[in-house]
Amino acid sequence: MTLFLGVLFGAVGSGYVIYGKRQHDALFLVVGFVLIVYPYFIATPLLVVAIGLCLVALPILRAHGWF
Repeated sequence: MTLFLGVLFGAVGSGYVIYGKRQHDALFLVVGFVLIVYPYFIATPLLVVAIGLCLVALPILRAHGWF
């Protein structure tokens, strides 16, 4: 399960990196790299999902002016 979640969040992270490079947005780049790498260090699937969802939401919330 952790492997599948790592692949899923890694794919989202790759999309964020590509978007960040094209738009010159450092937050998308950093969050994308973190999404790609962090599943290697977390063993609990619930924790992988919780951290992944928070990271995915971070640039979206900033874009909508929530912080």
